[in-house]
Amino acid sequence: MSDYSFPLLTATAVLPALGAVATAAVPAARRTAAKWLALVVSLGTLVLAGWVLAAFDTGGDRYQLTESYAWIEDFGVRYEVGVDGIAAALIALTALLIPFIIAAGWHDADALEEDGPNRRWRPTQGFFALILMVEAMVIVAFSATDVFVFYVFFEAMLIPMYFLIGGFGDRAHAAGEAEGAKQRSYAAVKFLLYNLAGGLIMLAAVIGLYVVTADQLPAGTFSLQQIAEARASGELEMATNTERLLFLGFFLAFAVKAPLWPLHTWLPNAMAESTAPVAVLITAVVDKVGTFAMLRFCLGLFPEASSWATPVVIVLALVSIVYGALLAVGQRDIKRLVAYASVSHFGFIILGIFAMTSQGQSGATLYMVFHGISTAALMLVAGFLISRRGSRLIADYGGVQKVAPVLAGTFLIGGLATLSLPGLAPFVSEFLVLVGTFSRYPVAGIVATAGIVLAALYVLLLYQRTMTGPVDKPEIQRMPDLRPRELAVVAPLIALLIFLGVFPKPLTDIVNPAVEHTMSDVRETDPEPELPAVEAAE
Repeated sequence: MSDYSFPLLTATAVLPALGAVATAAVPAARRTAAKWLALVVSLGTLVLAGWVLAAFDTGGDRYQLTESYAWIEDFGVRYEVGVDGIAAALIALTALLIPFIIAAGWHDADALEEDGPNRRWRPTQGFFALILMVEAMVIVAFSATDVFVFYVFFEAMLIPMYFLIGGFGDRAHAAGEAEGAKQRSYAAVKFLLYNLAGGLIMLAAVIGLYVVTADQLPAGTFSLQQIAEARASGELEMATNTERLLFLGFFLAFAVKAPLWPLHTWLPNAMAESTAPVAVLITAVVDKVGTFAMLRFCLGLFPEASSWATPVVIVLALVSIVYGALLAVGQRDIKRLVAYASVSHFGFIILGIFAMTSQGQSGATLYMVFHGISTAALMLVAGFLISRRGSRLIADYGGVQKVAPVLAGTFLIGGLATLSLPGLAPFVSEFLVLVGTFSRYPVAGIVATAGIVLAALYVLLLYQRTMTGPVDKPEIQRMPDLRPRELAVVAPLIALLIFLGVFPKPLTDIVNPAVEHTMSDVRETDPEPELPAVEAAE
């Protein structure tokens, strides 16, 4: 049954899934038709996601638009979905970015060889169908309130992502096509193995959770709401060691997906060997499932274990922040630089989650959304740049702003958003994370600020080396500026970064009630400010 007259969440996920099947079924000779079909379906999904946001009542129940249907009743599995403010915001982010990803990758699955009798085609329909299928699975993962349903889609999204990385990877490889093919295959297999390993550990924890519920409740269940209510009422109790082991099983899988140091090493390879739109799909959409799940499942199901693990997680988050930023400074590859910058940014998100303050968790949620938009803007412009020059190496550029000023300007704004410049959206989220962390863990807050300084360093060095200086390379002298399609991709993202940087209230109003519920789950309150006592003047 559903608490809403129309199964909106299911429809939002089913539309891109059906669109993926329809796109894959388009005849081989109608490649352009497949592109337009995928774009139209993604826009329709965006409309439904907008409906989800509009229908969400910030003063209503914690989980809204809920649906619950029998699936595998003998094992306590039901198809249950529902959204809180955090999930609604991330579903909107996913639906927002997919049309831009499709438009930016319009020619990424065209002919491999443009001339000659050996012209080879890549499966264009498959490329866009896989993107839509990932979108459908991510939306279900964000809305699932049944642990088993979440697990199924958490793992299933690895398959289309594997083919997007390995089968449709970046061709701008300095070592040539043969070596590039090896690197793409390596990146895809590494992505799959890392995430499958994390997923297998989580599967053991999912089974363990079911066993615990079956032992204490009338029947075993995977329902997040039922388990949380049983724990709050005292009907379901977990031994300390049991809860900690289950927490670790879930957390390790989410830390791989996030990715958190030292489980991050698959990300730079995957992003570097993917096309720019697929790289955006990885870090701006798919990876957010990991950090989102830490909030919904780790803190929601295992509050005591989450508090127990907090000191270690904060240390790992700080290492991610500083380590990712330091490696970004030393990169020679544009895509790998953005990848390591994302490792640093995910460190901020996880730091905000486990700071256990309302400011930190609100900031972490906003960071997920704003990082998605800013990384999409920067990486997509970088992709347009790389497609013109045919190289990912920073040293192969210089003076671009003189021949392509619009491209250089949009690249600069994307970079400034990445370093959280005041006035752009990521500044709000990073500021909240730092404030929330400092109020409970002052030393951690101080260390995290090092990431801000390093971010300014790697972003400004990247811009200086690629966009400024003399135009002394023939390939740069002939470089065209952004075309209308490319400008249509980038301009709305930049507009959003500016608008939400100045006026983030519409998003904070949606997110904050969910954060309050999460704080209640872990039985935490914001620390009182410590002010010196002031004696009244005589």
